[in-house]
Amino acid sequence: MNLQSQKSPSGKFNGLTLFDKIWDAHVVSSIENGPTILYIDRHFCHEVTSPQAFDGLRVRGLKVLRPEKTTMTADHNTPTIDQDKPVTDPISRNQLDTFSKNAAEFNMPLFYPLGHPNNGVVHIIGPENGFTQPGTTIVCGDSHTSTHGAFGAIAFGIGTSEVEMVLATQTVLQTRPKTMRITFNGNLNSSVTAKDLALYMISKLTTGGATGYFVEYAGEAIRNMSMEERMTVCNLSIEMGARGGMIAPDETTFAYVQGREFAPKGKDLERKLSYWKTLQSDENAVFDKEYSFDAADIQPMITYGTNPGMGMGINDYIPEIEKIDEAGRISFLKSLEYMGFKPGEQLLNKQVDYVFLGSCTNGRIEDFRLFANYVKGKKKAEHVVAWLVPGSWKVENQIREEGLLEILTDAGFKLRQPGCSACLAMNDDKVPAGKYAVSTSNRNFEGRQGPGARTILAGPLVAAAAAVAGCIFDPRG
Repeated sequence: MNLQSQKSPSGKFNGLTLFDKIWDAHVVSSIENGPTILYIDRHFCHEVTSPQAFDGLRVRGLKVLRPEKTTMTADHNTPTIDQDKPVTDPISRNQLDTFSKNAAEFNMPLFYPLGHPNNGVVHIIGPENGFTQPGTTIVCGDSHTSTHGAFGAIAFGIGTSEVEMVLATQTVLQTRPKTMRITFNGNLNSSVTAKDLALYMISKLTTGGATGYFVEYAGEAIRNMSMEERMTVCNLSIEMGARGGMIAPDETTFAYVQGREFAPKGKDLERKLSYWKTLQSDENAVFDKEYSFDAADIQPMITYGTNPGMGMGINDYIPEIEKIDEAGRISFLKSLEYMGFKPGEQLLNKQVDYVFLGSCTNGRIEDFRLFANYVKGKKKAEHVVAWLVPGSWKVENQIREEGLLEILTDAGFKLRQPGCSACLAMNDDKVPAGKYAVSTSNRNFEGRQGPGARTILAGPLVAAAAAVAGCIFDPRG
């Protein structure tokens, strides 16, 4: 690993970063040394953070200014079985009913309730339907909106009061963040995924290492990634404190976007492509901070604690207490106590109870391809409960069309219906107290997947290996 950090000097002759170019093009007005009113191109909306925002409009007698700029989908509080039946949980049912009523009252044309072909996890349906495009500003009342930055967009999460502002004005008030570039030199090794790269990065920079920054990812390892892999990396930017993450668009990006339902077409596409091709950081652009890593240093990763920064290679050992900064030792030990682990312990062969494949981090078709390819010809461990949750109905259809469902079924797995599922336990998919779950989601906080649940974050290959072996197992064999 080559880890370097430096504060770059500013100067008026410096070039512009990708972030600068997009931000500056969307400024409505700004106050010197103060906040900016930023125009928003695309707003995503789900059932959990929107009710109060619509109530605010109702109280003020306001309409949604540009309803066609907001995409609404039910995902957080949704069941992942029997979606064609009435929702039994009263809290979930109330949220979903309120969501539908708000969409109807405010004449929202892009509303995707349960069962709609375009329904699914908000950060998955955006790209797959062509709503997510390079050079745009994108917001949602959800922290993992950073996912959309993979397309060369400025995408970030906002609070409920800001959701109301976007609905009413198509703008949001923001303080301009600093810029950071993280470069991954060389190529990833076999069986190392984008999720492993992200967990490695967070383990090195910590969960606060990018606080106050918007991160641009660069380097050979990033350029060689598919769009789905890039989305995984940008999704996890928030887990090291970043305001968002982004990757310069290229031919891989353009090929992914073209042909999707809401993507530009014809002359409009030609015009936008000419603009999208300018969205690169200038060679002489100066970032406020830079880091670089060697991709070859990364191996399959797992977490051992209660935040995404407590990660290690799958064959490594939990750090000894002496290697932890004195200021962090109490929280370190508290985290291990919650997880039932000890300093210096290796987690290889540690029995697990649950495996979760899904979420806005790893619920795309490529994640299911990786998982299915590993379990093909094998059998799920009998004691493991596996939740395989596609991120959208489009992903679910691809799983069936590509023959992946047959492979998964033969191996003893069942496919659930789209939703956020066990990522945050706001629905019925909760890991019981004290049980260990290998999860492809984004957070392993105490109680994140259910009260007392113990979460080990990993990529889809490590999750597949754990589901078959019934324990933490190196997918490389």
